[in-house]
Amino acid sequence: MLIARSAALFLLAALFEIGGAWLVWQGVREHRGWIWIGGGIIALGAYGFVATLQPDAEFGRVLAAYGGVFVAGSIAWGTVADGYRPDRWDVAGALVCLAGMALIMYAPRGR
Repeated sequence: MLIARSAALFLLAALFEIGGAWLVWQGVREHRGWIWIGGGIIALGAYGFVATLQPDAEFGRVLAAYGGVFVAGSIAWGTVADGYRPDRWDVAGALVCLAGMALIMYAPRGR
């Protein structure tokens, strides 16, 4: 159950961080204005809070593992939100990052 909770928190964190960065991008680069930028800033702040809810207490481990989720989530977000078409190397790289995330977060540790 802890793994399911952790995975759900990673997905929620990705939604807030990637979505927040995308909103800021839209506000600045696509000239959509301050409301988009403000929404992005709020979402990015929410990401910081969600990250603290991970069951593992090690900041470095959680953030390092989240990097793999961020990579895969960014590719998925670009595909859905911007019509980006990942090639096989993008997909392979994202899978490698997710495998690294799983090793970092969920490998058995003999403490």
